[in-house]
Amino acid sequence: MSISVPAFLLLANGDLLRIPESLPRQNKQKRLLRFVVASDGHYGQPNTDYINYFSTVVNRINEEHAKDPFDFCMINGDIVHDDKNHYPAAKLALDKLAMKYYVSQGNHDRVTPLEWKMVWDMPVNFDFKIKRNSFLVATTSNEKGTYLCPDLKWLDESLHKHRKQDNIFIFMHINAAGQTKHAVNCPEMFEILKKYKNVRGIFNGHDHDEDGIRTRENIPFIFDAHFGGSWGTSYRGFRVVELMKDDSILTYILNPFERINEAGIPVVHSKS
Repeated sequence: MSISVPAFLLLANGDLLRIPESLPRQNKQKRLLRFVVASDGHYGQPNTDYINYFSTVVNRINEEHAKDPFDFCMINGDIVHDDKNHYPAAKLALDKLAMKYYVSQGNHDRVTPLEWKMVWDMPVNFDFKIKRNSFLVATTSNEKGTYLCPDLKWLDESLHKHRKQDNIFIFMHINAAGQTKHAVNCPEMFEILKKYKNVRGIFNGHDHDEDGIRTRENIPFIFDAHFGGSWGTSYRGFRVVELMKDDSILTYILNPFERINEAGIPVVHSKS
């Protein structure tokens, strides 16, 4: 059965404006970038169908990629559930993704930075660029599963490094704006963020029941629910993000088959 959901336009003041029906489909020729975000697979969690959850999300992302290619996929934390012995199988499952993918560390991904690097061949804090767009990936936990603010020194240095880019997107597993039940509140982070007007959005996982957009100080915090685990939204899906040539953003959830929670993020920043 088809599910009808409203679309919203995120305004510069943080308000959400309801739009009748849904936003119009964007022309591919007007698009600069397309990527996908999926979080919280919890490979190995007892009494869950985690093998099927991983195969389903990988197959569905690959199907969408075949129809309209993604530039990359971000797996935004809690890849395994507490036990590092599950990493080889979880990585084998994710390696079936048909596009390049990156990973961030969540609170259930309980390994040291060195162990993480050995598994994924990427550090817990890193950055990359695609043309005039930059992406920062920050850990918000450690080998004990502690909820943490991102490394603020690293964040400031990385934002400064990419200050001349058109857009910066940040990925961190735990919401650091104190906006949800399971968030942390990091006011010092906003003292850093306000210096860089090209930050377009921060993507969070962790809160399996959050699949919308919340704002703080005009920065969108964008959630994608979960694709595994034992709790959260009634569906297990992922988020698609499309950056247009006018710097507006169209984003929506696939649940994992239907397109829901469609939203547009207009251009509200000035280049640094």
